[in-house]
Amino acid sequence: MAVRRLKPITPGTRFRVANTFEEITTDKPEKSLLVPIKKTGGRNNQGRMTMRYIGGGHKRKYRIIDFKRNKAGVAGEVLSVEYDPNRTAFICLVEYTDGEKRYILAPAGVKVGQKIEQGPGVAPEIGNAMPMLDMPLGSLIHNIELAPGQGGRICRSAGSYAQLMAKEGKYVAIKLPSGESRLVLGSCFATIGTVSNSEHIQENKGKAGRSRWLGRRPRVRPAAMNPVDHPMGGGEGRNKGGQARSRNLIYSQGQKTRAPKKGTSRLIIERRKSKRNK
Repeated sequence: MAVRRLKPITPGTRFRVANTFEEITTDKPEKSLLVPIKKTGGRNNQGRMTMRYIGGGHKRKYRIIDFKRNKAGVAGEVLSVEYDPNRTAFICLVEYTDGEKRYILAPAGVKVGQKIEQGPGVAPEIGNAMPMLDMPLGSLIHNIELAPGQGGRICRSAGSYAQLMAKEGKYVAIKLPSGESRLVLGSCFATIGTVSNSEHIQENKGKAGRSRWLGRRPRVRPAAMNPVDHPMGGGEGRNKGGQARSRNLIYSQGQKTRAPKKGTSRLIIERRKSKRNK
């Protein structure tokens, strides 16, 4: 897991910081776990643009990922560690003893030939999935469920992880990457270890064209728009545009975005760190 800085042979490589992909063991995905992706260009079924700055990009196929890890009592072996164009983390192909193959999120440090298990009572080793009540305190975990059988929802991107802090009856307390501490049912599954490709944050595309390859069109600053296009647009010269807000007049700084009567608010022990001093 490392990145390398390219020599400035061309303008596009002057600031390029690329992944070395040392962990990748194959460049051919498992065909039975691929499904096609239809590009939308940010348009809905009426042809109207509902998401801006989307379009183009290289053709992809979606890799079906096993986020539920519900194959209890059946051991598996890691066949390969692969690149996934649809996410920042790497994935690994696991073949179980009954012959079934599944993709899972690759934990940091996973090796080809490593044994993978899931279910209650398995050993708390890297890559194994189990209910959080069965894990030792202080464990670093990822792919965390919020409801039993739902499948992992938290800590799925490159390098992310949460920490198991305490056990309180049928609940466990976990500390999330945002700094928030919350209770989750202990019967929810999670995977031991951190997500692979932790140095993804150090990468630098080097040129605008690389974003276009990923299907991202250029983003226009609101202050550069006309008044008809954005509340912060217009004016003579360079205007600040007032307090930062969205196209729908929703303030983008300092305004609480969580629903005040959300049912799961009672499970939050400590709120996430604020980006602004209040």
